Amino acid sequence: MQKTVLGLSLAVVLLAASAGIAQAAPSAQIWIPSTDTQPYKSARLEIDNFVRASGSKDAANPGARDPNTVDVGITAGVLPFKALQMEIGFDYVVTANDPNDQHPWSGNIKLATPEESLFPFSPALAVGLYNARPVKDIATSDAPSVSSGQNIVYILVAKTVPALGGLPSLGRFSGGYYRGAKRALVDDPDPARAKPANDGVLLSWDRVMTEISDKLWLGVDYQGGNNVDGSVNFGFAWNFTPKVSILIGYDVYTQKNQAGGNTLTSQVNISFP
Repeated sequence: MQKTVLGLSLAVVLLAASAGIAQAAPSAQIWIPSTDTQPYKSARLEIDNFVRASGSKDAANPGARDPNTVDVGITAGVLPFKALQMEIGFDYVVTANDPNDQHPWSGNIKLATPEESLFPFSPALAVGLYNARPVKDIATSDAPSVSSGQNIVYILVAKTVPALGGLPSLGRFSGGYYRGAKRALVDDPDPARAKPANDGVLLSWDRVMTEISDKLWLGVDYQGGNNVDGSVNFGFAWNFTPKVSILIGYDVYTQKNQAGGNTLTSQVNISFP
């Protein structure tokens, strides 16, 4: 999502542990990080809700629904340079009945360069860390333990395809790679069978729909990996003012035995001053 253009600051969703979603939110697309950063000496308040769109996949409770998630976070820009930018932030995330609610605080940091800031036609680059918190075992009533803290490190490259020959811009394309904690990102929710599945690709497309309104943004993103974070996500955002925006999206989880049912997301973002 183009927050530097639209002022849209979206919360990236991260799935923490064995069931239910949680996040630590750098400037993002819908789900994955973006190469955007919060401007220097500014901050944004994020209020994100993830509501289950389908029932639980638990065969023992076919009529049940997986829990919803609420994330409230603040992210701030901290570097004054045009060619090198940085943001830091923290989040308070709660998911009903999720063991990770015992440790609801997490953090994020990102260092990035905007497009064409290094040399003509240079892509945007970003490296960062999100869902940062200690990796520890949490006692539960129905399992020996569950790991908390994904501590995902990532690198991203992004480039906007400009308008050419009277044709409109094709939008911005992003690609990258992530790697997280082996104990937190696994291929099975059962600790006895789980094996590390802690890396994957990050892909996205996004565009400001200027033909309709420069306040309207569309995006699609994908996080690979045979773990709780694997997902395909679709959404649109509307910038009500330069400092207030809302995104509505739909999250399709590729590993529902870990992530639970798909979710509808609303992400409200308020920048200040």
